Amino acid sequence: MRNPYSQLLAIKGTRGFVSAGFVGRLPMSMMGLGTVLLVQSSTGSYGVAGAVAACLAIASSAAAPLVGRWIDRLGQARVLLPSLAVHTVGLLTLLAAAHWRTPRWSLFAAATITGIAIPPVSSCVRARWALVAPDTARLQVAYALESVLDEVIFIVGPVLVTLLATAASPAVAVASTLAFVATGVLTFAAQRGTEPAPSARPAADRVATAGPADDSGNRADRRRRSAIGVPGVRVVVTAFVALGAVFGALGVSMVAFAGEQGARGAAGPLLAVLAGASMCAGVVYGARGWRAPLHRRFAVALGLLAVGVVPLAIVDSVPLMAAAAVLAGLAVSPSLISGYGLVERLSPSGALTEGLTWVSTAVGLGIAIGSSASGQLVDLRGAGWGFAVCLAGAAAAAVVGLSGHRVLRSAADPNPVLVPTAALEARAGRVGTASGG
Repeated sequence: MRNPYSQLLAIKGTRGFVSAGFVGRLPMSMMGLGTVLLVQSSTGSYGVAGAVAACLAIASSAAAPLVGRWIDRLGQARVLLPSLAVHTVGLLTLLAAAHWRTPRWSLFAAATITGIAIPPVSSCVRARWALVAPDTARLQVAYALESVLDEVIFIVGPVLVTLLATAASPAVAVASTLAFVATGVLTFAAQRGTEPAPSARPAADRVATAGPADDSGNRADRRRRSAIGVPGVRVVVTAFVALGAVFGALGVSMVAFAGEQGARGAAGPLLAVLAGASMCAGVVYGARGWRAPLHRRFAVALGLLAVGVVPLAIVDSVPLMAAAAVLAGLAVSPSLISGYGLVERLSPSGALTEGLTWVSTAVGLGIAIGSSASGQLVDLRGAGWGFAVCLAGAAAAAVVGLSGHRVLRSAADPNPVLVPTAALEARAGRVGTASGG
């Protein structure tokens, strides 16, 4: 039997957009650390550097859903290219402000522009998979592949940006992120054969989704056309905020733990071990055929994660922490893969990219919350209390997954009325031409 990942990448055009997407989103694991290194070298203040990096992350998270909605309505290339242009201006301005040591408000202004216009490559890649591999089994494999690639990105990116900052300068490290995102986005946008068609078809969608022809029906129609208006999407997004808090707290707490153990250099390898375990779990999860419905897998994965992070707070040596990191990492990718799958199922026709960007926004918001809360607790009480934030975030995610079980159950049998017949026919035609037989 052929490897399911090989079968997936045999679909015409997939290798091209997967490769371009990988390059284009590599900076997502480099931008925050690169910004901290750049601003700290310019101002001499870690406080200012962290605040500027947080400003960039918050701006990106706030703007992502709106940019995703524009992509759904106008098409990927028509939005990605202008976003890249504005992002380039913002990043070059940030580099100039740091180099010339302009007033500190200019650093925040440049970071805001940079963050608002970060091209949402990850969501666009997943939206293409939903087009070329729409059946449940292949889409699970596709999302597993993307989760694995994300783990690779978060292993490689921080190491690369640190190496460039050390060997050359922080400015070179930040400039490299622009080179990666520009190369990836330009190559990705040029591949039009796998690009989903714009979904600005209000007349067709109203025929499929509208209720009685009154004001309340029109309002319901508008809500339905927005991904965040779907209750199930809100459940997943809420759970992903809690997951983001786990990820944010992990980074800060692991660095603090390594310092307390007198082995500061162990923080990176420990985080890499966790990411590696998650990557392996993602490969296995995606390759397996599952009988359990998606909403149940999501709840179970979140529950396992809540159990898996407990040892992080109680171990007292680097070797034991490495073992605990493996245990915690095993549930990360299954949680992310099943969550993305639910959003794909639940997002209304023509709002898939918006739905996926809400997930990215939720993770970014959670990371900001988790890193801030754990950092304050680490300063006051030590690394163990930082890991307590991980426990709280994982427990909250599990509670959301379990309490939203009934709402999410509808994803196992998506309502076809949300997808216009014309859109289904167009999708079938596009998939037929994009497949390799």
